[in-house]
Amino acid sequence: MLKIAWTNKYALALPEGHRFPMLKYDLLPEQLLYEGTITEANIFHPEPLAEKYIINTHDVTYWHRLVNQELTPSEIRKTGFPLSPELVEREIIIMQGTAQAALFALEFGIGMNVAGGTHHAFTDRGEGFCLLNDMAIAANYLLQYQNINKILVVDLDVHQGNGTAQIFTNEPRVFTFSMHSGHNYPFHKEKSDLDIPLPDGTEDAAYLQILKETLPKLLDAVQPQFVFYQSGVDILATDKLGRLKVSTAGCKARDRLVLETCQRHGLPVCVSMGGGYSRRIADIVEAHANTFRLAQFLYF
Repeated sequence: MLKIAWTNKYALALPEGHRFPMLKYDLLPEQLLYEGTITEANIFHPEPLAEKYIINTHDVTYWHRLVNQELTPSEIRKTGFPLSPELVEREIIIMQGTAQAALFALEFGIGMNVAGGTHHAFTDRGEGFCLLNDMAIAANYLLQYQNINKILVVDLDVHQGNGTAQIFTNEPRVFTFSMHSGHNYPFHKEKSDLDIPLPDGTEDAAYLQILKETLPKLLDAVQPQFVFYQSGVDILATDKLGRLKVSTAGCKARDRLVLETCQRHGLPVCVSMGGGYSRRIADIVEAHANTFRLAQFLYF
């Protein structure tokens, strides 16, 4: 059964006019339930992740300062969110969602989180709407507590997965792959194990060809036992914060390529949603919904 992490705490109220589309976290499961792609049985409701799993990835001093609301104004500004206890609780719940989804992936072949993909969170700081790094925390959990010794992170958000790259710089058991807009945030890029910066205006055909040529070879070379997939939809031509020109159909084809390739290789995959900032929230929800539709169709 497809298991999906979601809770109504994902959609945290933000100041009016804030550019982050929190509403998508409610609209997406509503759409999937309405159209019959999933039922309530597919959804599980994560609770806050235990501290010991978080500080297995994040600096303990940063963690305590975050929980105690002690970040500086500059640090808060870099996260893009107004800091609050509710925001921190939301982040900790998202971490549990991805960790549990990873365990479901081991059982069913795939597990998904309606939120997550918080790839701009570093060991000791947050940036770009990310305070804690869900894929990194879940990956370290699998390395420590499950019989997993090699993990591949496939990050296809339009922005480089800089935090994930930094966290795993000296961890040979995790291979980080980021294909992103080369001239977009973050303007200082970290070094992933494999970075593919794309030129502005990259369209469907070129995007998909590069991915089609890269991913199978990468799986053969890395030989992972598990894949984390960051499926941000900010690659869309309609995205306010992206610089690529991928269509909704192209974004869906990307997801199909990743999931089918992992499936052919017999690799469990945990999917986190990542970014999406199109002006019409319907465009964001539709692109994200396609990822879930494909997962249900391909695996179940």
